[in-house]
Amino acid sequence: MTNTGTQPVKTAENTGSEEMSFAELFEQEDHNTVINVGEVAIGTVVGIEHDMLLMDVGDKAESYIPLAEFRHEDPDREIKVGDQFEVFIERRKDEGGLQLSREKAIAIKVWDKIARIQEEDKTIEGRIESRVKGGMSVDIGVPAFLPYSQIDLRPVKDLDSLIGKIFEFKVLKFNRKRNNVVISRRAILEEQRSKLREKMRSTLEEGQTIVGAITNITDYGLFIDLGGMDGLCHITDLSWGRVSHPSKLYKVGDEIQVKVLKYDKDSDRVSLGVKQLREDPWASVPEKYPVGATVPGKVVSITDYGVFVELEEGVEGLVHISEMSWSKKPRHPSKMVSVGDEIEIKVLKVEAETKRISLGMKQLQPNPWDVVEESYPVGSVIEGKIKNITDFGVFIGIEEGIDGLIHVSDLSWTERIKHPSEKYSKGETIRAVVLKIDKENERFSLGVKQLEPDPWVAAVNNYPTGSIVEGSITNVTDFGIFVQLEEGIEGLVHISEISREKIDTPVGMFTVGDKLKAMVISVSSEERKIALSLKALEGDEGKAREEYEQKQQTSSGPSTFGDLLKAAADDKNGEEPSK
Repeated sequence: MTNTGTQPVKTAENTGSEEMSFAELFEQEDHNTVINVGEVAIGTVVGIEHDMLLMDVGDKAESYIPLAEFRHEDPDREIKVGDQFEVFIERRKDEGGLQLSREKAIAIKVWDKIARIQEEDKTIEGRIESRVKGGMSVDIGVPAFLPYSQIDLRPVKDLDSLIGKIFEFKVLKFNRKRNNVVISRRAILEEQRSKLREKMRSTLEEGQTIVGAITNITDYGLFIDLGGMDGLCHITDLSWGRVSHPSKLYKVGDEIQVKVLKYDKDSDRVSLGVKQLREDPWASVPEKYPVGATVPGKVVSITDYGVFVELEEGVEGLVHISEMSWSKKPRHPSKMVSVGDEIEIKVLKVEAETKRISLGMKQLQPNPWDVVEESYPVGSVIEGKIKNITDFGVFIGIEEGIDGLIHVSDLSWTERIKHPSEKYSKGETIRAVVLKIDKENERFSLGVKQLEPDPWVAAVNNYPTGSIVEGSITNVTDFGIFVQLEEGIEGLVHISEISREKIDTPVGMFTVGDKLKAMVISVSSEERKIALSLKALEGDEGKAREEYEQKQQTSSGPSTFGDLLKAAADDKNGEEPSK
């Protein structure tokens, strides 16, 4: 812009020397000099009409300027006749007079100021007006652009909270023709931080307690501004107890007192701690929580294998799932307690060195195995539902925490059961006899077959040695013939007892289902065996059998066929039969 009048216009080129104000220049120049368009002149208020000010700038005519242009500059200022202001000569009107602008006169001063500030690396004050694309709009006398990256040292989450606030800024670059100014607040903060860092390097020491502000929160800890440099407080150094996430305890912006654990001056890395400001609570745990003591606690975490209970801040113990209930198959811990529950627990074991405490819940309840023998004496009959079926037996629910086992061998006296599921179903109610209770190993043995008499006990009387029996062949093997005498009772005719003559195999000689008579030669209820013989029915033995059958009819003489055989042997030897 060419300066053809009496009022100089400030530019970036003449900012190096001390300048005179427009008012001073006005007083030195001839007031009647002609005013040119594009200049800044001094105007005097000569009248106020509604929302307009009548200004005299020394031209041949007076001109008006909207009062709003002055109110925007200072809403509280009371303007009076005689006040003087710098104004910009925009153009001459066709009807006479000038078109003046107070705002443009101010802008010219601001641009000169901006140029000087950038050259001298100084700061300018501005008010943040609004959010715009990529940053904020700031009023520094002219609209200026503040990029997001230049607002602060770290990203600002709530940008709207900055609107209306006044800060100092540095001018990064400007273009007067395009009315474009880029400013930075971060540059000022970095300078301040650099000075503080230098000061802190000479004063910061390990073991020192200091107050800082939380600038960032991560999964692994807190970043804290100590006033010149940042330090990291790892999550494990926040508390003597369990911390699920640092955000559960703190938020960005909180002031926090910390202890300097380690300071690496070469890299400016600072490790901080919060828990180190307090004594380790585990130092007194053995005295405060002796084994066997019952103490209150709060459930703070639940896992598949148990629950963690906080006894006090920094002291937690584990109630293993096996210690939650007397039941051998306890429910999931979440079905028994919830996070936040206040519960009573018993101290089972304390390991202060490794900071572990084992706790128990079931120990505060009566052990059902302590009274089970009284409630279910051996020989008593109980009734219960089948809870589980395995290949070795059936489990019956007795009461909470106690199951009884019916072994497959105790399901029937006579049936050959390959798998219990062949005969029973889960949920079915059955009766059983208490056989044995092993309290130490927590075993409860039951039997179903014991509800009925053992048929093999009666077999000793029903099938005495020497008696003749008849039954159906159930199986023929190389070593003998199986004969069913009654339901569940079988006898074996061994191959050596089939005939006096040598037989290689009875297979093919006898047919399953055929009826067969044989003599009982031995019987054992313990071994559950009855030995039969066919050849005993031949020769002298056959004669003795006939006598035995006759004696059975008359109920006199020897009581068994064995007795008759013995009598026949005595006669053969010339001896008198024994009585």
